[in-house]
Amino acid sequence: MTIDAPIGDATSTRLRRAYGFEEVALVPGAVTADPSEVDLGVEIGGFRLEIPFLAAAMDAVADADFAVRMSRHGGAAFINLEGLYTRYDDAGEIIDRVAAASDGREAAHILADAYRQPIRDDLIAALITRVKAQGAIAAVATTPASAWSHAEIAADAGADLLLVQSQVSSARHISTSTRVLSLADLTGGLRIPVLVGNTVSGDAAYQLMHQGAAGIFVGVGPGAACTTREVLGIGVPQVTATIEVAAARDRYERETGRYVPIVTDGGMKTGGDIAKAIASGADAVMLGSPFAGALEAPGRGFNWGMAAPSPTLPRGTRIKIGHRLPLEQILFGPAETTHGTQNLVGALRQSMAALGVRTIREMHEVEMVIAPSIATEGKSWQLAGSE
Repeated sequence: MTIDAPIGDATSTRLRRAYGFEEVALVPGAVTADPSEVDLGVEIGGFRLEIPFLAAAMDAVADADFAVRMSRHGGAAFINLEGLYTRYDDAGEIIDRVAAASDGREAAHILADAYRQPIRDDLIAALITRVKAQGAIAAVATTPASAWSHAEIAADAGADLLLVQSQVSSARHISTSTRVLSLADLTGGLRIPVLVGNTVSGDAAYQLMHQGAAGIFVGVGPGAACTTREVLGIGVPQVTATIEVAAARDRYERETGRYVPIVTDGGMKTGGDIAKAIASGADAVMLGSPFAGALEAPGRGFNWGMAAPSPTLPRGTRIKIGHRLPLEQILFGPAETTHGTQNLVGALRQSMAALGVRTIREMHEVEMVIAPSIATEGKSWQLAGSE
């Protein structure tokens, strides 16, 4: 959608309106469904998940134990192969120091020092083996620069899913000084599905699908612990980004018969946000800070981003999550507040039922309207007196 402008005005071709979760609403249809008959299952890389929830590949969110818990609840958690757990035999002491830091500046210095320690192949293998030994999905993530070396180690150790993730992913990387990652070579040479992220472009997603991506992750900079938008000025609001990538997915399926799932990654904290992401075309969502607030998460009530490869720009900011709850309560309730941050699975199920849909694919067809006032309309008493 382009902003109205006089004919010939460059604004009409260079600047378009994009929308985030707070600016849209889902429209109930003519029928409703029984919540108990709503199927939230989705297939990612050949694995069926009973709930469309993935935990982000952040050290404060997903370690081996958390990955096992998420898998048992029907979802999955991605573990960062370039994080603390592949650099140290025991990362707990470093996480304690990060949590105890007096401010974000001190925490940033601790993290910068910690991530200088080299990655160990034996720890990558041990981490995956630990997850697999407990019958869980071993989902791991790495950056494009390290994908060549880490992918084979992960595959040999029995990893189930590999996510090649960077700030911005494209099918073509321009460089004269480093080896260029060929996604087609990677997907063709590995025995495990390769997922790719992150992008906000339908054209880029379409090309990545043609190169064999088993899934596409959408989102550049929307996460609470991410600084990409502030530092680099890059990003597209998640509703618009998801719609555009999903359109590319549908086009690719019509042409090839292969369906590539879309995962909206970041920027969601409530059940309503998640429902809007699915309605925008996502097959699943990836959450960071909402899961960092789980008692079982390794971050001690904090979260921090770590996707940026530059040693001179912030890897992300440390944020304090606040009130912590059991992972099961975050996912399945019971909800003790009206903030929409608890019982996320139940909220998605109830939203789909109220909209008259019973599967994720059907949710993609729900009508959506632009509604900037939806979050505040008629809520003056709540906003003035809520606790």
